[in-house]
Amino acid sequence: MKILYFLLSLTLINATGVYRVPIHDTIDLGLPPFIERSITEAENSQADVIIFDINTFGGRVDAATQIKDAILNSKIPTVAFINKRAISAGALISLSCESIYMTGGGTIGAATAVDMQGNKGTEKVISYMREEMAATAEKRGRNTDIAKGMVDEDLSFTHLVMNGDSIIVNDLEGRKEGKLITLTTQLALKYNIADGTVDTFDELLQFLGHKNANVKKTSENWSEAFVRFLTNPIVASLLTTFGFLGILFELQSPGWGIPGSFGLACLVLSLGASYIAELATMSDFIIIIFGMSLLLVEVLVIPGFGIIGIAGIVAILWGFWELLLPDIPVDGEIASQAATGLTIGILGGLVGMVLLFRLLTKTKFWEDITSPGIQSKEAGYSTTLGLEGSIGKQGIAESDLHPSGWVLLGDLKVFVVSEGEFIGKGLTVKVLSVDGNRVVVREVTN
Repeated sequence: MKILYFLLSLTLINATGVYRVPIHDTIDLGLPPFIERSITEAENSQADVIIFDINTFGGRVDAATQIKDAILNSKIPTVAFINKRAISAGALISLSCESIYMTGGGTIGAATAVDMQGNKGTEKVISYMREEMAATAEKRGRNTDIAKGMVDEDLSFTHLVMNGDSIIVNDLEGRKEGKLITLTTQLALKYNIADGTVDTFDELLQFLGHKNANVKKTSENWSEAFVRFLTNPIVASLLTTFGFLGILFELQSPGWGIPGSFGLACLVLSLGASYIAELATMSDFIIIIFGMSLLLVEVLVIPGFGIIGIAGIVAILWGFWELLLPDIPVDGEIASQAATGLTIGILGGLVGMVLLFRLLTKTKFWEDITSPGIQSKEAGYSTTLGLEGSIGKQGIAESDLHPSGWVLLGDLKVFVVSEGEFIGKGLTVKVLSVDGNRVVVREVTN
């Protein structure tokens, strides 16, 4: 029995905390919040090591940069377990870890920026990514020339300095101009990009001395999945477009109702998700607020709809466009996704609002709030306000007519509509016609 207790105590002493964080498939803007939460959770739990299980062909550079920063700032040792491949943005994430272990037949590299058609990114984008890779490799004590060669195919070299010695490089195809560097597991080991090779996660644990570790595998929660969905360019554009249209419709009607509430909810979702994903900046918010202010001035102060209103719409669309783009230089693929998302969002928003209105008018809810046909003229009801005798009379505008508003006809305050022109408060108007409860007026000019 004493022996059993002794062995159990040894097991408990050797049991350590290991966090296993998967980075699989496409790297998008929903991934950084998950990685940051996993690192914070591991730090709060005082884990011994965080192992990132990586198998990806890459994705968004801005998302990979956020992940890289989070890993570099980690207070706990980090290990990249390249479980088959770490291509493009995956290579940057792997280089940010303190140790790199690869499975047999694995690959790392090919981190240049290309668009969806495979076209190389601009020099601005290439330069940014090249130096990001070099700086990250330098931070972890790895060869910066190889890191740069993974991004820029215009670079070439014949020798590398390793451990203070200059060695001839003749087995890297990417050392030649016009070729990108992608390393196999053996080449990564040879050039000190990787620290070891293992075939399974359990083998890695044993190699690191955590054979009896208490392994916790983190996974994406519902809120992170929701943010990932909301930051999709098409979804983000639809939300901002619906929000924009909802607010516009609300401004055209008295009070506050369904369109305004719906639009405000869409804007909150879109801007909130963009802020969490670090897409939205204060300048983006300022542009959108400025555009909305111009629209309010156009609707409430200036008659008609002209340059100020158009400028407001342009500013809002510009702000929405900026929301879809990160602050860092991006390749053509991300810009193309943003443009496509904004276009689809605008067109889809317009079509969606029309369809939504048509569907709403056929529901019982709409009948309850409008009661069409319940008090029909045939049933003896009348919608007239008894103002038929006011035709030709003059009154004073109690409010601005945009084109509707209030007019004082003698002692009677009447809600009227102009012929479409703006009529300012205090001006004299003349009643042109009365049709039920619709009173049409025109400004009296001397």
